[in-house]
Amino acid sequence: MIFDSHAHLNFKAFNNDYPKIIKKCLEENLWLINVGSKYETSQRAVEIASEYEKGVWAAVGLHPIHVEDEVFNYQKYLALAKNSDKVAAIGETGLDYYRITNNELGIKNLQKEVFKKQIELAMELNKPLIIHCRNAYDDVINILNSYFLIHNSKLKGVVHCFSGNAQQAKQFLDLGFYLGFTGIITYTSGYDAIVKDTPLEKILIETDCPYLAPVPRRGQRNEPIYVKYTAQKIAKSRNLPVEKIAEQTFRNALRLFKIKS
Repeated sequence: MIFDSHAHLNFKAFNNDYPKIIKKCLEENLWLINVGSKYETSQRAVEIASEYEKGVWAAVGLHPIHVEDEVFNYQKYLALAKNSDKVAAIGETGLDYYRITNNELGIKNLQKEVFKKQIELAMELNKPLIIHCRNAYDDVINILNSYFLIHNSKLKGVVHCFSGNAQQAKQFLDLGFYLGFTGIITYTSGYDAIVKDTPLEKILIETDCPYLAPVPRRGQRNEPIYVKYTAQKIAKSRNLPVEKIAEQTFRNALRLFKIKS
């Protein structure tokens, strides 16, 4: 068994063939979570998950790059998450400063406000967070720390597509979070040390499809089945059989997202 913990078959890139792709995944013992980035794609993720008895789940959330396009409606997301037993997480949510120019505090503050609301949603529902973070690791860590210290929270979650440094990785791990690794780690040896040093029981593997196809599929439309290449890279970095990586990360996903096998 193998688990793609972050896919987007709910996006337009898969409108014409997601049933075929999911059928292939299930035949090859691959389970997955489709992750929302807006209300529309969150709703779509839930609809797709509801078509399958097992093996396909959903996450609902508002991506930080969309906070200027969509006003976060707490009650709508709450209802969407509560009305389906296929919603495994809240996300993807977080902070993304990559395209912010001139250090625009207004946009950063809006992202932080929406991120905090989704943390509160996750706490109310007792569901883990799927965190998106780009060029904003310190701010994400500070916000998470504030919820642990001020609210005495027992937050859980995964830092999706982790690309930070070793110190930041340790800070997330110390908070009890998992690290999600994508095809990015197949592009370079720059993440080998972090992949090797992260406790295996705290690693998730993911595609972020249709984006970030791993080597040897780089440049193509990514698909959940390609998560095996990320597993192979982790196995090589840690000098372990790829079957061990697939098995452990599968168990990790079940544990974090409270999914019964």
